[in-house]
Amino acid sequence: MRRIISALLISISTTVAAAQGAQPIELADGAPDRHIVTSGDTLWGISAKFLKDPYRWGEVWRMNAEQIKNPHRIYPGQVIVLDRSGNQPRLRLATVTEQRREYIEPLKKGIPSIPPQDIEPFLSEPRVLDENGLNAAPRVVALESDRVIAGAGDTVYTTEATAQNKIWQLFRPGKPLVDPDTKETLGHEAVFLGTARLTRTGVPSSFLVLTSKQEIVRDDRLLPAPRQDVVNYIPHAPATMIRAKVLSIYSGVNFGGPQTVITINRGKVDGVEPGHVLAADLAGATVDNRYKGEKTTYRLPDSRNGLVFVFRVFDRVSYALVMNATQPVVVGDTVRTP
Repeated sequence: MRRIISALLISISTTVAAAQGAQPIELADGAPDRHIVTSGDTLWGISAKFLKDPYRWGEVWRMNAEQIKNPHRIYPGQVIVLDRSGNQPRLRLATVTEQRREYIEPLKKGIPSIPPQDIEPFLSEPRVLDENGLNAAPRVVALESDRVIAGAGDTVYTTEATAQNKIWQLFRPGKPLVDPDTKETLGHEAVFLGTARLTRTGVPSSFLVLTSKQEIVRDDRLLPAPRQDVVNYIPHAPATMIRAKVLSIYSGVNFGGPQTVITINRGKVDGVEPGHVLAADLAGATVDNRYKGEKTTYRLPDSRNGLVFVFRVFDRVSYALVMNATQPVVVGDTVRTP
């Protein structure tokens, strides 16, 4: 394979419209003049070296909206240079001159947007279904040898399943996701149990359990395993104002911090897309004040707590990774366009 390291210049085009796009871009304290990309780097991590607001990465690269959705690749070994000469800082890739030569090597992978190890299980495991999706999913009706529970290596029998998909996921219907404002059920979060391979179609269908994270019992459900998409969108703020609330912290805890996965009550129908960065706010406290014998209740304004990165989106809910936070993120907190 012929390997040519050459200059990659990002086209100067329409700057992404964002809520704070008109405000000056602030450099991070001690921002370097250049950074050599290494294996293990992420777009977010590199951006944080240069910018106080890492989600404005696309602006300093002068990217348009389409480039953000389908970003250029940045590879280990390339040099990112900070240009401070204009009114606004910009980043570019430096030209690296190297003698051409031919040799065989594995294809290089571009660096990801955020640490893949923090979100890999969540790219396929969480499922949000509506009532129709739950009812249509094949249901476990019996276990091998009339067992009460099943695990990896066991066979389970289900209502009819199609032969189009060989690998399936086992799950158990979880609690409904209820919008805290409208009280409307946005979907049902499925509890991931494991994976199975379809071995026989018909009524009943047979599945061999390949892996199990929890015990499998009758009335558990199966869904075709989704494709595990790599999140490589450039971190960016939504072009419109999006305001949402934290519905839950994954794994059932009440609060979380950096590298915690949260569920929010906005999705595709609300304009949320993978790569969106939202600001997490601390809810303002309610305080009572007595003055001249009269008590007045005040609600203090919300305050900025940190940033979250949306990486998986369903119709009406989304999953996001907490990138940074000064205080714990709590169920009911607000996230919004920064």
